[in-house]
Amino acid sequence: MRNRFGEQLERLHVEMIQMGALCEDAISAAAQALMKGDEDLARAAGEAEREIDQKEREVENLCLKLLLQQQPVARDLREISSALKMISDLERIGDQAADIAELTRFVRLPDGPGRQRIEEMSKAVIRMVTDSVDSFVKRDLELAREVCREDDQVDDLFNQVKKELIGLIAADADSGELWLDLIMVAKYLERIGDHATNVAEWVEYSITGNHPSNN
Repeated sequence: MRNRFGEQLERLHVEMIQMGALCEDAISAAAQALMKGDEDLARAAGEAEREIDQKEREVENLCLKLLLQQQPVARDLREISSALKMISDLERIGDQAADIAELTRFVRLPDGPGRQRIEEMSKAVIRMVTDSVDSFVKRDLELAREVCREDDQVDDLFNQVKKELIGLIAADADSGELWLDLIMVAKYLERIGDHATNVAEWVEYSITGNHPSNN
């Protein structure tokens, strides 16, 4: 029975890695679609988002089977219940990547500081998503905490983008709608960072039994 449980737990790890990889693909495709004005990449981000939704259902079903059939206790129970929380955040990451891709129908990202900041944000949040899922699979508490620290960098980048774009709105009111759309893109990326942080916090709970929000 325990061997069967171990196999199913390993499958959960694989499914989580695959879901995380789909999130990375969705963010990358959406960001590149925005940079290049590429509708094919925008569609790829939308397709990845649909695959993430399907993966969420598959992982949820696996977690429920583990809970109902194997009746795990202590650490194993925390790991499975944390995975159920994490997939909700990963699903929201897919939604927000798709939202960015949708904006590419109306936005062409111009050269300038704002573009550079948004590129930096997209790379940072992809790294956060990767590391948060890796920390779960590897049970790496320090990596999970590093993800939480990286969120401060993403927040700083968002504030810089917002400040720069508000300045552009004041200087070029005719392009105000474009700058507002780009603020929305930056906000979506900032929210992706928040969701990756949530994942990392659930990793910490799964390992220690203590959620950072309780500190």
